[in-house]
Amino acid sequence: MKQMTRFASLAALALIAGCSPGTADAGTKPAQESGAAAVHPVSGLPVVPVTVRAGGKALVFLTEVARTAPQQAKGLMFRTGLADTEAMIFLRDPPDRAAFWMRNTVIPLDIVFIGLDHKIMNIAANAVPYDETPLPSAGITLAVFEINGGLAAKLGIKPGDQVDW
Repeated sequence: MKQMTRFASLAALALIAGCSPGTADAGTKPAQESGAAAVHPVSGLPVVPVTVRAGGKALVFLTEVARTAPQQAKGLMFRTGLADTEAMIFLRDPPDRAAFWMRNTVIPLDIVFIGLDHKIMNIAANAVPYDETPLPSAGITLAVFEINGGLAAKLGIKPGDQVDW
C-alpha cells in the first residue's frame, strides 16, 4: 500500500510539475508553453524534479518519468545527448530485482538502483553504450534512475544517498 501511495504521489506531482519554474538549455527545455504540464520535447514523457541528497547537497534533476512497459523498454535508447541536469526514472511496480542493459543506447550512463527506502543501493557507473551485458541491482528496487555516465562520481553520488521524488 505504501508503494501505491508513492506512485499516486508521483502521478500527482507529474500533473502539477508544469506549475513549477525550471531552467534548461534551449532545445532541451522540458516544459511546454504556459500552463501545460512539464513534458520532455524529445521523449514526450512527463518531467518531474528528482532530488538526490549527496555530500550535504541537494542535487535536483529534471527527470523524465518512464511509466509504461513500452516507455521503459525504450528508455534513453537512440538519444544522442542528455544535459547534466536531466535524468530518466523507471518506477518498478511492483518493486523487484532489476537488471538494465545498454542496447541501442548511444551515450554512456550511470544506472542508479534505488531501494524501497529511497536510498541508493548500487550504481552501474559509466555503462558502455550498446553493451547488452545485464547490469543488476543489489536488491529489491523501487526505481532505477539514469544520468550521464561519470556524473555520479563527479557529483559525489554514492550508495546510501537519499533520492526523493
